[in-house]
Amino acid sequence: MERPVTDADLTFDYVPETDQSFENALAKARAGDRLTVDDAIELLTTGTDVDGIRRDRKERVLEAADRRRAEVVGEEVTFVANLNNNVTTACNVGCLFCNFKDAAHTFERDAEVETAGFTKTPSESREIVSDAVDRGIYEVTSVSGLHPAFALDDEHREILEAHPEPKAVNYKSPEVYETSPGTYADQMSAMSVDGVHVHSMTPEEGYHARRGTDWSYEEVYGRLQEAGLDTVPGTAAEILVDEVRDVICPGKIGTEDWLEAMEAAANVGLGLTATIMYGHVENEAHRALHLKRVRDLQERVDGAITEFVPLSFIHQNTPLFEHDVVSGGASQAEDELMIAVSRLFLDNIDHVQSSWVKYGDEGGLKMLNCGADDFMGTILSEEITKRAGGEYGEYRSFADYVEMIASIGRVPVERSTGYDERRVVDPDDPPFGPRLGPKADGTPLLTDEERPMPADD
Repeated sequence: MERPVTDADLTFDYVPETDQSFENALAKARAGDRLTVDDAIELLTTGTDVDGIRRDRKERVLEAADRRRAEVVGEEVTFVANLNNNVTTACNVGCLFCNFKDAAHTFERDAEVETAGFTKTPSESREIVSDAVDRGIYEVTSVSGLHPAFALDDEHREILEAHPEPKAVNYKSPEVYETSPGTYADQMSAMSVDGVHVHSMTPEEGYHARRGTDWSYEEVYGRLQEAGLDTVPGTAAEILVDEVRDVICPGKIGTEDWLEAMEAAANVGLGLTATIMYGHVENEAHRALHLKRVRDLQERVDGAITEFVPLSFIHQNTPLFEHDVVSGGASQAEDELMIAVSRLFLDNIDHVQSSWVKYGDEGGLKMLNCGADDFMGTILSEEITKRAGGEYGEYRSFADYVEMIASIGRVPVERSTGYDERRVVDPDDPPFGPRLGPKADGTPLLTDEERPMPADD
């Protein structure tokens, strides 16, 4: 039996070595000059001339980023009333950083083991979203496993059913499974309730929705838009450097496919977000290259990316950790620098998000003083991070947001998905609830009795 690969075995072509200096990079950042990849490496490492992160240098980077944040977006901290409705955990891609998925074969009718996961029918999705809209949410985020029975629409289903080698395109008929997810178009239509904003179909899902065809991503995203899709989450990005993807997600789309799908979605008029998932096997050079590729993409899509979301890798319960490929995730200092350098480097993206799901309340608030200005949303359900071993909760009320944001002297602002609608919330005028949704009237989303227990209880 071969010994599993560990982080000590990994060698990469890209390494954090530059001809730049930390002081020069910081001076450029403070002056507002456009940064290079080498500049970003120097800032992320607090200088390649030293080992480890130097606290004094780190604080200077954070100060520069916080100043830039104030210049670009002021003192407002935004949040959104949203619901996470992930349709299925069935997946067989085998990404080593993920513990959200459940092996797709365990969902089959004749499976010898009972699946630990779930699949929702379109009608179930509609009921869940409809209930949340009645409560006041106005965005539904949906990111799902790549269920082999998923097809883009009925025409795609016919093509896949007639494919001479369905296994080669990762397809099995819905009849094989206990529960059918329907088609992607079915799910988009089902979740498009009462004017709610549907934020779904990552580039990876877009790839799954065109498998076995010669359809372009424009064709796929155009059909999804007609079915009810409004914006595309730029997840499945992980690290946009293929030598890293080959380690952590070899079955997933490559960097160029991810970028092509995102650009195509923007071409048909869909808004975008972008992410980075860091703190596993990659180094600071990979993080810097990722930022450059996102910044370049934003140029090509004429500003369609509304926000950038750094996601710190949650290592517990993931194959990367269980197989000793990694020994942990990013440090707090790395988290702070990732937020800060994202703000300084991405000069064409106004909003940088702090994730309380990844960082917790205290850490999340700290990131708002490191360059971030958005604090996620209410996310009435959050399965992905919880299943990976994340310690933080599944729900954030408007009252929580107002209290936390006001506690650091910033201004709480309810916003729409695309930041085009904004409402300043007065901390002295409770009760606190959403008002931007089609059925939102300021009532809190959940009563105290309805609030879920924290994810680690």
